[in-house]
Amino acid sequence: MVEQRARYMQKAEPFGRWLLSQRDRGDWIDDLANAARADRTFPKDGDPEAVRKHLRGQQADGDVFAAVDDAETDWAAS
Repeated sequence: MVEQRARYMQKAEPFGRWLLSQRDRGDWIDDLANAARADRTFPKDGDPEAVRKHLRGQQADGDVFAAVDDAETDWAAS
């Protein structure tokens, strides 16, 4: 039981790495992923909140945060 819960609690891939792997989706997550791949300081092993914190430091606009929200939903469902 404890082992099952531990597997449930741990995602196989960090959000940052998942986001970097997103290509040719046809949505605005593509733009977010492209920008992340171009950013040497992007938190590759970060969770969604670490990515938001990084983007706040970069003074990203509201549309970028909406894309992060969409990406987080897709990542959590995977």
